[in-house]
Amino acid sequence: MKKKEKIFKQNRKLWYRGIKTVMKIRYKRPQFVFLGEKPTNGAIILSNHEGTDAPMSLEIYCDFPVRFWGAHEMNSGLKKLYSYQTKVYYHEKKHWNLFLARLFCLIASPLTLLFYKGLKLISTYKDARLKNTLTQSFNAISQGENVVIFPENSEDGYLPELKGFFAGFVLLANYCEKQGINVPIFVSYYKKKENKYIFDSPIMFDKIKEEYKTKEEIADYLLRKCNNLGKLS
Repeated sequence: MKKKEKIFKQNRKLWYRGIKTVMKIRYKRPQFVFLGEKPTNGAIILSNHEGTDAPMSLEIYCDFPVRFWGAHEMNSGLKKLYSYQTKVYYHEKKHWNLFLARLFCLIASPLTLLFYKGLKLISTYKDARLKNTLTQSFNAISQGENVVIFPENSEDGYLPELKGFFAGFVLLANYCEKQGINVPIFVSYYKKKENKYIFDSPIMFDKIKEEYKTKEEIADYLLRKCNNLGKLS
């Protein structure tokens, strides 16, 4: 008798898994396409964002362990989360009317806060607290988790062709290298209209550094790879 294949589950608490089951009503299983090997453990994954669609598609359906980077405002209490969601996420990035965003977030923000607690989000900062982000991320990678980062410059919203990558992920890769881990980097792209998630072959960080010397050059190179994935049919 053939042994039943074990279904992969993220390392999340039971109550949170229940929430994710309900979320399947809104987020349908994407088609995962791997142009090389699949992420297994201890990598950095770069992706476009597409609002909540890309992160939720990964969190609910991918069959490899992931931890997400996210703005610390999303993980710092209800007041900061409400302010960030209304002004930055819904108004500036998704171009909602500010009044409607504030009204909607009276309900959405408490639910989002609960969700991010279950997600085990790794908070990101733009000050000295970034060291905490790097340390927590390195610990996740060294324990076999893949750290997912959405580095796109989305000041004009979430665009089909990404206009820029912030280079914070390069700091993480350098930090890992100093701690003795040459981390593989996967570039991926979620195609919302097709509900398809495409992953490029992994590239070892030391190989990237051989050709691209600054963090800006590295970010630019991987941005081009990400946009090229978005153009694949």
